[in-house]
Amino acid sequence: MRLQLMTWQEVETYLKRSTGIIMPIGSAEQHGPTGFIGTDALCPEIVADKLAEEVDAIVAPTISVGMAQHHLGFPGSITLRPSTLISVIGDMVTSLARHGFDRFYFVNGHGGNIATVKAAFDEIYSESSLGTARHNRAGLRCVLRNWFQCPSVNEIEATEFGDANGSHATAGEVSLTYFGYPEDGERISSAAKLSPEIAPEGSFYDCEDYRRRFPDGRIGSDPTLATAEIGERLRAAAVKDLAADYKKFLEAE
Repeated sequence: MRLQLMTWQEVETYLKRSTGIIMPIGSAEQHGPTGFIGTDALCPEIVADKLAEEVDAIVAPTISVGMAQHHLGFPGSITLRPSTLISVIGDMVTSLARHGFDRFYFVNGHGGNIATVKAAFDEIYSESSLGTARHNRAGLRCVLRNWFQCPSVNEIEATEFGDANGSHATAGEVSLTYFGYPEDGERISSAAKLSPEIAPEGSFYDCEDYRRRFPDGRIGSDPTLATAEIGERLRAAAVKDLAADYKKFLEAE
């Protein structure tokens, strides 16, 4: 169930049986010549919708813009400052906690968000610890799970792509978006021939450094291997792993 498609009465009824909510979070950044700019937000959203069906949960509005300053050398990329993203997460959690939600299960699609999201959790907990929170939320819990690190997902990627999966604009994440948006996937999948087939690996600093070292946006990947069929399998694998984890999260003290 998507929160945006529910009435307030439905949310009130839901809260009588569960106080958990799934929070998709991603980014708006380039994903090479054959990947959507919204890949990192679309992936957790695709996973979260199916996950919610499996565990009878609500899915909050996706945080679609994340911490992606290093991608600004490519047109269309958008970033939030870490401090802004911390505030966005804090305000969303605080708003929902006001209504009675106290288990926040973040499904993340962007590695660049990890440090900032964990810092946001620390800010939220510090308000309770310091007694500065407007509402009593001492029992509030937040966790971050990266769909792309699910063991079952990694097994499929290793079998299907091997080293060509890469670390950015990966064949796995592109496959998942092609499954979710097949018509658009078909449109862009043949948009460019990639050279080299597998992009180089390496590190970077700011956005200009990134663009210089990885001119087409990929890092270590060959996303031409991506297919919607593999994407469907990846979603099923992620949902299987995350459903079990979500249930344990709700049951934990």
